[in-house]
Amino acid sequence: MSVVRRAALQLQREFARLRPSASHTPSAPLSADGRHASHEVEAFARSALGTLAEPGDGVLGRLVGSVGATRTLDLLLDAASVERIAEEADAAGETLGEKELEAALARWTPRIDHLSFLRGLEQAERVGAVYLVPGDAAWPVGVDDLGAHAPLGLWVRGEAQHLRAGAPAVALVGARAATGYGEHVTKELSAGLVDRGITIVSGGAYGIDGTAHRAALASEGTTVAFLAGGVDRFYPAGHDGLLQRIAETGAVVSELPCGASPTKWRFLQRNRLIAAASSATVVLEAGARSGSLNTAAHAAALGRPLGALPGPVTSPASAGCHRLLREFDATCIVNADQVVELMGGPGHAAAGGATGRSGVEAPASADPLGSVKTEVEPSPEAVRLLDALSTRSARDLDELARRSGLGVREVRSVLGVLDLDGVVAQRAGGWVRRRRPA
Repeated sequence: MSVVRRAALQLQREFARLRPSASHTPSAPLSADGRHASHEVEAFARSALGTLAEPGDGVLGRLVGSVGATRTLDLLLDAASVERIAEEADAAGETLGEKELEAALARWTPRIDHLSFLRGLEQAERVGAVYLVPGDAAWPVGVDDLGAHAPLGLWVRGEAQHLRAGAPAVALVGARAATGYGEHVTKELSAGLVDRGITIVSGGAYGIDGTAHRAALASEGTTVAFLAGGVDRFYPAGHDGLLQRIAETGAVVSELPCGASPTKWRFLQRNRLIAAASSATVVLEAGARSGSLNTAAHAAALGRPLGALPGPVTSPASAGCHRLLREFDATCIVNADQVVELMGGPGHAAAGGATGRSGVEAPASADPLGSVKTEVEPSPEAVRLLDALSTRSARDLDELARRSGLGVREVRSVLGVLDLDGVVAQRAGGWVRRRRPA
């Protein structure tokens, strides 16, 4: 019996409490005890793998896609060699280079922590979270369009069925520093859409996101918030009450395990889920460097309909929207009827239902909008390493590798570049991030 299956059996009762009732699709065959045993073991393995890699790790996604989550976790826990893993993936039809596997193992191995995994499960049970995986009745099939960068699973607080295929949903996103104009139109759009039975999807942030969620709740509609950290600790703290209300009637979702903290990199990865889980994305306000443009980029890469609200030509808060309209074929949106039209009409199905696969797999850190500048650092590795650094406490290479999800060799290389740029400094015991001058 495999390591994963033994662990799953030992934790079966505890993990079963974290799975939604009637989780599997009705057509799936039952095991002798009435449960979908292999599906549940696979779900357990996916939850464990979700603690080892940062969101959107394409190598892990390809490995799981070829040999399955259970076998992948067995190989990692058995400390299998690069050659053995590559051979098994190749036999299953997936070619993984030894160099990329070596780099991936250097990222994942430092994060193998059984006690941390168990604490995450305990925290999930404490807050009433459930864990969804592909094949579950409530799984949002639109996220599968992300291919190798799709989430392994999703932690949900609230009503998981709001994510299911067949539930029409639209993403309303925009700047945190929203103007009165942007908030006013967001309220009108959100209320108008929920009156038409459409779920509002956003990121729970200040500004446009929060306004869209509040308007949906005020109209007694359904809204879903995707977070960049664990669902056990709502972020931002100022939206704790709002997110609690969303969880009561809608859903709060994250691919990260309970206990995971939000970071800049994770916010950018969260955006791909907002775009993929929605039938269409509408950007309501966006400055020239707004993070909401990253969500628009993922929507464009996935072939999802993209809309933007025009604003005053003198307003910096609308500069990003105007560029989407001018250069990237975004549709001009001014009312809820136009959003419904953007989605494909009143009878449009859930995310991915009408548009289908675009034939374009969106890389985890893609910038399909080309020269549209967002708040992304020069490289994904730099973003993740800067997230892991402290301005006060020196951290050594091993700790930085564990916190960032990068290999020690990658950490050392990126630190060298950041050191040349004057962004980091070496201290006794490790590295710190330099404070920005006032």
